[in-house]
Amino acid sequence: MGKPLSEMTLEELWQLFPIRLTEHKAYLQDWFQEEQAFLFSFLPEGVRIHHIGSTAINGIWAKPIVDILVEAPLEKHRAIYYLLLRHGYLCMAQSPNRMDFNKGYTENGFAERVFHLHLRNLGDHDELYFRDYLNGHPEIAGAYEQLKLSLWKPFEHDRDGYTRMKTEFVQKYTQRAKEIYGKKYE
Repeated sequence: MGKPLSEMTLEELWQLFPIRLTEHKAYLQDWFQEEQAFLFSFLPEGVRIHHIGSTAINGIWAKPIVDILVEAPLEKHRAIYYLLLRHGYLCMAQSPNRMDFNKGYTENGFAERVFHLHLRNLGDHDELYFRDYLNGHPEIAGAYEQLKLSLWKPFEHDRDGYTRMKTEFVQKYTQRAKEIYGKKYE
């Protein structure tokens, strides 16, 4: 048995959980739908659950990790925090208005199914704009895929660097989507 995840340094975690990209896998949508149903079974009424991230973008290479956005009123976050912990999620980061959780990380590496859950306040959902813009603009999705592929090996063991290098692209097309779609998600 390996060292407990809670005792590992960030560098040890990045070695154990490197960035891996794979061709688009349609079954990841099924995994999202199954996990969404599971989450709806115990989360309070009124939460919104969305599939976000690259696995929600048609046809592009992605990390085989399903990103889930859960929107809920801020006053419900503390209760949701405890519910998620009781149902197999680990809290990885917290700030006053956001929490990030993982499921499928083990002391021996990734489990078969891996999820990143982002708990946000209602309306904190820029990822929906980015997802829908890329799904509606395959040429931009292809450019994003090429960017990700170019960053994969140089940042294989540096998730923060990998994310940082994608930020300008993501912000540019999120802003463009907001201009086009307006208040589509309000």
